[in-house]
Amino acid sequence: MSTLLLACSKDDGGYVSVNKKLTLEIPANFPTIEYELESNPPTEKGFELGKKLFYDGNLSANGFISCGFCHEQRFAFTHHGHQFSHGINDLEGTRNAPPIQNAAFMKQFTWDGATSHLDLFPIIPITNEVEMGETITNVMAKLQENKEYQKMFMEAFKNGEINNENFFKALSQFMIMMVSSNSKYDKYVRGEDNVSFTEEETYGNQIFQQKCASCHKTDLFTDDAFRNNGLPIYPEINDIGRAEVSGSASDNYKFKVPSLRNVEKTAPYMHDGRFGSLKSVLDFYDSGVQDSETLDPILKQNNRLGIELSETEKQALITFLNTLTDNEYLNDERFAEY
Repeated sequence: MSTLLLACSKDDGGYVSVNKKLTLEIPANFPTIEYELESNPPTEKGFELGKKLFYDGNLSANGFISCGFCHEQRFAFTHHGHQFSHGINDLEGTRNAPPIQNAAFMKQFTWDGATSHLDLFPIIPITNEVEMGETITNVMAKLQENKEYQKMFMEAFKNGEINNENFFKALSQFMIMMVSSNSKYDKYVRGEDNVSFTEEETYGNQIFQQKCASCHKTDLFTDDAFRNNGLPIYPEINDIGRAEVSGSASDNYKFKVPSLRNVEKTAPYMHDGRFGSLKSVLDFYDSGVQDSETLDPILKQNNRLGIELSETEKQALITFLNTLTDNEYLNDERFAEY
């Protein structure tokens, strides 16, 4: 990774700290970046600060629940095995924790698109009463009293202030660098390392392009849109999705199309984690889709609900989806907890 000299600062002992600009390398098979790097270029010190904040339980009310608590690296930063996120005092939410990967390329965040800016994304889990249950004011007060954070903020930002803006920028710098782009699929499409697909992987890719790629677009494997995919409603929760944000009935039960990168590792699936396996997901699309006023038209064609899939096609799709597992990302020490 190439670096550029960005800034120098002195601590109380006269030590000169050099902050270097990190280069975000955009994979050749990826679309253009969405995050405005000019307003918050990732740096060595900013990244390290963001990483420390990401794994710090003091951002929560009980001092235990960190961002990393619900976003574990080996599972593509999801809460593997948990249908719903568990937060402070073992309280349970109503949605499954989505993966964190390639955030710099996304336009919308959270299942319902509650924010369209990565810098604002952490506000949601930090202030959610069943997740981290804290206020930003209290978080700032705790950080301002911490001598280690005083030094780290001083090294990471020119003004050295521990304030809301720098706090969110540091977390974004950490997430900006979290790029998953070195799966078998990536190396195959980029022609790297003489990687080739098996016959079943090739067939699965063909089925995917025919029957799945209209929503899971580009090599991000999401169109970043909100769609109603026909899931039966849980009456006791009745999560209306995007409509909670937009206030429009036309958005009822629409949720963000998730990226399928590392999907082999991110079970359970859907916004409410109702499916424990990829086979269950494909069975649902084949025969479980329910009609409603906001059902996505893609799932209502040729006088049929859902996506017709044979058992052979389902197995081939799963085999192809497994090529999206990026073990380099899942084991990258840059993102690992200290």
